[in-house]
Amino acid sequence: QVQLVESGGGLVQAGGSLRLSCVASGSILSVSAMGWYRQAPGKQRELVAAIDSSGTNYLDSVKGRFTISRDNAKNTVYLQMNSLKPEDTAVYFCNARIRDSYMRRNDYWGQGTQVTVSS
Repeated sequence: QVQLVESGGGLVQAGGSLRLSCVASGSILSVSAMGWYRQAPGKQRELVAAIDSSGTNYLDSVKGRFTISRDNAKNTVYLQMNSLKPEDTAVYFCNARIRDSYMRRNDYWGQGTQVTVSS
């Protein structure tokens, strides 16, 4: 059984910073792509940032402000968010493509962590 657990969300003023973390645990053989999505009230879930063996990619509106990184030894992905804006307010979800010990490859999701940016 595989699970993703996020942490690091919270309330911050505009211009502030937060760092999200997501740890994958369980019967993991390998982790390929990892990423962060967000969903604001009344809006569709959108990809914020992703990282795999070929590099990283970002939503245009967060480029230059957010940085995704990972620690492969810990099966952990991070999202450093700087210069936060009220429009960044959303529930942030971690996603990972994982091959488990039974050689099955699936996409897994965390439970989500709330990020609220006040103006």
